[in-house]
Amino acid sequence: MSLACSRFIFLLVFLAAALTMGASLFLEYGVGLEPCLLCQAQRGFLLGICLVNLMGYVHGPRRAGMWVYSIASMLLALGGAASALRQVLMQRLAPEQLMFCQPDLASIWRDLSLNEIFSMIYRGNDVCAHISWTVLDLSIPELSLLAFVGLSIAGGFQVVSSIYYRKPRAHATRSSSKY
Repeated sequence: MSLACSRFIFLLVFLAAALTMGASLFLEYGVGLEPCLLCQAQRGFLLGICLVNLMGYVHGPRRAGMWVYSIASMLLALGGAASALRQVLMQRLAPEQLMFCQPDLASIWRDLSLNEIFSMIYRGNDVCAHISWTVLDLSIPELSLLAFVGLSIAGGFQVVSSIYYRKPRAHATRSSSKY
């Protein structure tokens, strides 16, 4: 895979993640949907994907750098997919199996340790399980899961192509000396 092709894929992944982030911000500020803690975690993963792929595009790395950026992008996308999958599974649970009255993110950051924060976010609550908006009969977490799976596939493609990246061969030049 050539360097120009890898930069183009970094740009495509950045644009896809930025559009997904823009859609989530539109749903919050334009439509008025309030994001839950898992939605905010997914936005964090999206922001990370945007930053990593933008840096990969601007930097234009060779094989090792391309591998590092691709692994980081793929791991962030897999983390986002895990968050979205957790929220999709929570939407399938009965309401009595969910935790109620979870505090807001600011008080969580102030009062709890990092381990307790992750535990509380992924435990979820009734707000995370509420389906408030659908498109083509898919809820927002299901659409988010599809986006993260697509971004994971793109990151995986970049990882594989960085492993098999070969420097273009220089054409052999004839020597100008005569016999």
